[in-house]
Amino acid sequence: MAGGPAQWPSSGATASSSALTFVSVLWQLPLHHRMFATQTEGELRVTQILKEKFPRATAIKVTDISGGCGAMYEIKIESEEFKEKRTVQQHQMVNQALKEEIKGMHGLRIFTSVPKR
Repeated sequence: MAGGPAQWPSSGATASSSALTFVSVLWQLPLHHRMFATQTEGELRVTQILKEKFPRATAIKVTDISGGCGAMYEIKIESEEFKEKRTVQQHQMVNQALKEEIKGMHGLRIFTSVPKR
């Protein structure tokens, strides 16, 4: 990037070094890293569904780990509904709750737990 402003290959237009640095930094970020703290539309939708399906949940965290496109989510949920159920049964409950949303996803990471007393 040294030696003056960069040339955009197709148009011959130049970009300021600060804008180019910003683009360069974004390009180098891992896909799962976002530069903002608010939830995506997909995260909010999945969170709302889980809140409705697991009303006794004490913690629900949904993270889009596909870079914001909604193809893959990580779900962490702590709920009394999981008590005395094996992990596979807990995950089946989450999958069932999200059966319609899962149709449009490429992957899902699920972490479930029962609240400690």
